[in-house]
Amino acid sequence: MRTALIQMRIQKENERNIRTACSLVREAAGHDTDLVMLPEMFSCPYETNVFRAYAQPDGGENWKALSAIAREKKIYLAAGSMPELASGNVYNTCYVFDRQGRQIAKHRKMHLFDIDVKGGQSFRESETLTAGNEVTLFDTEYGRMGLMICFDIRFPELARLLALGGAKMILVPAAFNMTTGPTHWELAFRSRAVDNQVFMLGCSPARDMQSSYHAYGHSLVVSPWGDVLAELDECEGILYCDFDPQDTEDVRRQLPLLEARRTDIYTLSGPCRTDIYTLSGPCRTDISY
Repeated sequence: MRTALIQMRIQKENERNIRTACSLVREAAGHDTDLVMLPEMFSCPYETNVFRAYAQPDGGENWKALSAIAREKKIYLAAGSMPELASGNVYNTCYVFDRQGRQIAKHRKMHLFDIDVKGGQSFRESETLTAGNEVTLFDTEYGRMGLMICFDIRFPELARLLALGGAKMILVPAAFNMTTGPTHWELAFRSRAVDNQVFMLGCSPARDMQSSYHAYGHSLVVSPWGDVLAELDECEGILYCDFDPQDTEDVRRQLPLLEARRTDIYTLSGPCRTDIYTLSGPCRTDISY
């Protein structure tokens, strides 16, 4: 299986971003690529105060363009994420299209990026966005895949639910910044890969120091063993990577972590946050923590 992660620079104009994305998808598809992924919020600047202005409903012009390019090039397209307007709410949403251009998955970012890092950046997605509430899996001829968006990766419960649901790889459109990226980007992807013995694919926008939000870049592919198979720098580019999703089974045979879980003591049930997933088990009162 060949994947292509498109690390593009985001412009202010939605139409320009869609044209650029479709052009790069065509380029990637020309290299015998099976699955192409776009970055988080690739259709608009990453600014909370503009998300509503750029938001479109299901089946809108952006959706149609992405469906058409997937059908034209006969690829799977994980269309990054973009603002979705539904019932007056705005969501950070990733659509996935199959080789016929049919939507086969839709993930709304479940954990909103509300942070205030000391000496770093403050950001509150919840000022504009509404959180999603579904764990998202979809099937392909290469096996089952899961979806997360950016901040979702910091919650190991969600990645574990995807793995328990049969995911062999997890796709993550993301836009870590220059505060969290250098410290946590690779660490987060390698951790989720090793914990759940899945391929982790992270697709970021390219870094643009002239924009208000400075993405870290470094789109990457991590194996179930925790190895970084391919990675870009901060610049625009397309990251190609060839691998066999069935390698997850080989790793799981060597280290049967999922089978060794003590489900007689603890269980993870779902489907987001404590209103949707819970981790339960007896308290060890004989041990001091």
